[in-house]
Amino acid sequence: MLKHLLTVLATTLALTGPAMAQDRLDIVATTGMIADAARVVGGDAVEVRALMGPGVDPHAYRQTRSDIVAMTRADLVLWHGLFLEAQMESFFADLGQERLVVAVADGLPRDVLVAHDDYEDRFDPHVWMDPDLWALVVTEVQNALTEAQPENADLFAANAAAHMEDLAALSTYADQVLASVPEPARVLLTAHDAFNYFGAAHGFEVMGIQGISTESEAGLVRISDLVDLLVDRNVGAVFVESSVSDRNVRALIEGAAARGHEVIIGGELYSDAMGPDGSYEGTYLGMIDHNVTVIARALGGTAPERGMNGLLSAGM
Repeated sequence: MLKHLLTVLATTLALTGPAMAQDRLDIVATTGMIADAARVVGGDAVEVRALMGPGVDPHAYRQTRSDIVAMTRADLVLWHGLFLEAQMESFFADLGQERLVVAVADGLPRDVLVAHDDYEDRFDPHVWMDPDLWALVVTEVQNALTEAQPENADLFAANAAAHMEDLAALSTYADQVLASVPEPARVLLTAHDAFNYFGAAHGFEVMGIQGISTESEAGLVRISDLVDLLVDRNVGAVFVESSVSDRNVRALIEGAAARGHEVIIGGELYSDAMGPDGSYEGTYLGMIDHNVTVIARALGGTAPERGMNGLLSAGM
């Protein structure tokens, strides 16, 4: 059925003219983070659409017919890889026969990746949680844009170089403010295991109620064990995520309260999706700035209320 649809759409494109005939490169990206990288690197030479907007969970996302049409018409399709969009992989394999399709994180060196807890030869896909690793993905985005539109290679290179400077500044800010969190308080407990790269970069012990994928289930034993941890280690704050239900986090808080230990929600973090469209938090820089600032302040560290650039929304 899928191959038939692709064939029909390819025929339609042949009759109406390919998107490559347009001046601007038509790009479809799966996640908001990849779309942001494509917009920054591509500048005025590109038109970018993100399939998964704010609050959308990529682990559970299923492409719609309109998504398929958009990707089939695009000059370039960018997806993450590392099994983040596992449910769409067969579609991308078929589409790659007709269009330029690039998995921008699949080529990362295996020695920088965190092994998946449940599957051999698979890795944690959440590399965007470390700006230094994300810089490698931005380079892959630049390479893909250059392959699709080589006449703008110099523009893409200049934009990517400027963005690398911003990513380096973000990494430095994260190192500084997170180092202010007292060592005993460097425990980050969230709804699912999206922060392993964050923890490795900044010396935090990271735990998720669910596994790396939000489609894994959190059992009663897991929640009970985490309640014990909250009480025994006097953890005072846990975090919810914008793209994951807060049900399990609230169960932890209630369980700790029943043991006489008060735990607060330290804030909402952006894990698998960025903030609202049009906001600073709706960019990659703003997403990570928000997370770093919220975590540092909630766990006893020192960070500016409005973040690295003074651009975070008030009343975080």
